[in-house]
Amino acid sequence: MHLLIVDDSKSSLLALETAVRSFSDHNIETFSDPLAALERSRATNFDLVMVDYMMPGLNGVELIRNLRAQHGYKNVPIVMVTSQTERAIRLEALDAGATDFLNKPFDPMELQARIVNLLELRTAQVALADRARALDVAFRHASRQADIREQEIIWCLAQAMASRDGNTGDHIERVANIAELIAEGVGLDRIQRRNIFLAAPLHDIGKIGIPDAILQKPGKLNPDEIELMRQHVPIGVGILQNSTAELSRVAVAIIGGHHEKWDGTGYPNGLVGDAIPIEARIVAVADVFDALCSDRPYKSAWTPERAYEEIVACSGTHFDPACVAAFRRKWPEIRSLFVSRPAALLTAAL
Repeated sequence: MHLLIVDDSKSSLLALETAVRSFSDHNIETFSDPLAALERSRATNFDLVMVDYMMPGLNGVELIRNLRAQHGYKNVPIVMVTSQTERAIRLEALDAGATDFLNKPFDPMELQARIVNLLELRTAQVALADRARALDVAFRHASRQADIREQEIIWCLAQAMASRDGNTGDHIERVANIAELIAEGVGLDRIQRRNIFLAAPLHDIGKIGIPDAILQKPGKLNPDEIELMRQHVPIGVGILQNSTAELSRVAVAIIGGHHEKWDGTGYPNGLVGDAIPIEARIVAVADVFDALCSDRPYKSAWTPERAYEEIVACSGTHFDPACVAAFRRKWPEIRSLFVSRPAALLTAAL
């Protein structure tokens, strides 16, 4: 333990130091100048402070108030050693943050009892703080591992869906990255961006329930087949809708709304404008853009530049204008995803 004793009387300072050293081997620093003591306290974390009341420059109450205002001194025991007995002074000291009082001239036995008790209190405080820090480190590590496992599960589910739809992992990875960039562009916070990044790969998970003959048909679908294909939306919503997790809520919003259109001509509910969840509006831009840039059984890939022009042209009809504006602002970063492969999904957005 590291103790600080402040008293402008050198004889009182020596008496206090001698008395404390008689029953402890703790480190003790003494100051007759309260301003010098305050300066020293900014560089050293003292575990117990003893202060006189009547001192030049700063009295004991002012010193206590200054100490309590410093980082690390919120719970440090502070004892005022004073010959003053006025109730008003003691109340003022308590209001400033004094923990205990010791009268001058002090009784050595009383001094020992009070200091020992306060140092035991401080020892318990330090141990509790250390334990809290250790638990925080352990919690952060466990949370990090849980995040990794969560991403692995999402990636496996998305890969399973993509393999049936004729897509590759690159498509769902790019959709996740593009959606995260657009989310940043519209001003969503880090947690919202992370949830969109993780949930975006699941946007078409309902296609697991669609027959291969429709998913992999090389030509255009007929009206009956289109209607059946559209069932991947309620199928996907049904897979996750009973979960109470926030990530699942975001995924359901994306799955249920990424085929809605800003002008109300989308499906399954014909939602208009802001009635479409923002997560779905963001992923709609990312999904359509990357689909246009990808080879499909029924079409060849467009160049990113041609797909970019299509997204911009559909602002206000198919897409939320704010999301398209964010897409345009983030275009250099989005374009780079098609030049070099983006960072792996399992290590991004944390």
